Amino acid sequence: MSSTTLLQNDREAIATILQHYIDGTKSGRGDDMRPAFHRDATIFGYVGDDLFAGPIENLFTWNDENGPATELQVQIVDIDIVGTVATARLELDNWTGNRFTDLFTLLKIDGQWQIMNKVFHHHN
Repeated sequence: MSSTTLLQNDREAIATILQHYIDGTKSGRGDDMRPAFHRDATIFGYVGDDLFAGPIENLFTWNDENGPATELQVQIVDIDIVGTVATARLELDNWTGNRFTDLFTLLKIDGQWQIMNKVFHHHN
């Protein structure tokens, strides 16, 4: 298999992982996004002046409390892959009235991509 084909396969696998996250944002269920993340993943960003930081479980809990975002518009802006590491950038508009830019770091563990960290910017 050529390196171009492998890279395309990795991009598709990462897009699939990101789709778990996107589906969870739309459904308002943290459990729907859980498969995208490593169990030790973290999250960091500001909501207003308040730092939202810690284990990824904080995101799942917040998402459950926030509820469905059925009108959410999401664009995968970029996926950059270097060997077994990757970054991805998503733009999310109308997540229950909010706009976010999400930056993810991913690691390929035992042949499977997983999100290790989410850093976000909340647009006011």
